Amino acid sequence: MRSLASPTADPTAVPAPSQEALAFHRSLPGYAPTPLRDLRWVAAELGLGAVALKDESDRLGLPAFKILGASWAVDRALREQPATHTLVAASAGNHGRAVARAAALRGLAARIHLPARSSPARRAAIAAEGAEVVVVDGSYEDAVAQAAREGERDGILEIADVGDSGPARWVVDGYATLFTEIREPFDVLLVPTGVGSLAAAAARYGAATGTRVVAVEPVVAACLTASLAAGEPVRVPTPGTSMAGLDCAEVSAAAWPTLRAGVHGAVTVTDAEAAEAMRELAAHGLLIGDCGAAALAALRALATEPGELRDALGLGAASRVLLIATEGITDPGAGP
Repeated sequence: MRSLASPTADPTAVPAPSQEALAFHRSLPGYAPTPLRDLRWVAAELGLGAVALKDESDRLGLPAFKILGASWAVDRALREQPATHTLVAASAGNHGRAVARAAALRGLAARIHLPARSSPARRAAIAAEGAEVVVVDGSYEDAVAQAAREGERDGILEIADVGDSGPARWVVDGYATLFTEIREPFDVLLVPTGVGSLAAAAARYGAATGTRVVAVEPVVAACLTASLAAGEPVRVPTPGTSMAGLDCAEVSAAAWPTLRAGVHGAVTVTDAEAAEAMRELAAHGLLIGDCGAAALAALRALATEPGELRDALGLGAASRVLLIATEGITDPGAGP
């Protein structure tokens, strides 16, 4: 299934975006809104009114948006568990690095659980933040289970971005800051989607502003597409993808109700399409990782291939489209 128009979309059932984290993020050293890049050549080629890219390649000194959710979740969780001495998390790379950075800023230890197919570059980046890296002999979901077990010990706090814990919900709230920074109106927003926390924040923004939100997934890890089609969370097999941050078998329980009601559809892309989009952006001076570039690949598919979702979105000469480029080059060996 290349694209899916969600049969369950109901923006009136979507919670309002949280504004609680915004003041916290603004208080952090180095905070600044990330830029919107004008992809006018894409708009001209596809016959659209405008295409912009929200560039998350430098967010509070890290090459991905994840620090917004991790830092806010850590702040909220420590209010409830002030005796914490160690943060733990499961990650495909970017979330773990963000948790490690948040721990270091507060003088805490960090232990990050990574799946076996995580890249050496991402492991090294997390270790460079001062965290202990634990490579799990298994999938991302196995790493999640191992981190959750460790988080049950005294003095250890799990900062999860998946599940239905307090931190998982606060991660979604923390991501709201990214969308609060958007000052221009858009008709359609494409967001890379792994477990769905960022997409849930996007859906809340979309419901509040009248922007139609489309999820972007690897064709080999399309758990949200399968779940929207089924009307309930579905676990899918994940044989592996170069889009490591999107290599997820199931959506987060904390995000699912918002995703079910607030996402208008989903588009799947291949590793080759994401890589080509990386090269295209790099040729225009934008060094975006494969997860972030997937949104551009999805827009090309959506705008050029017939389908129910394209018709439902009404893409045309007046459409203004926003792509969320979630990361910079987090694995230099992978391209562009």
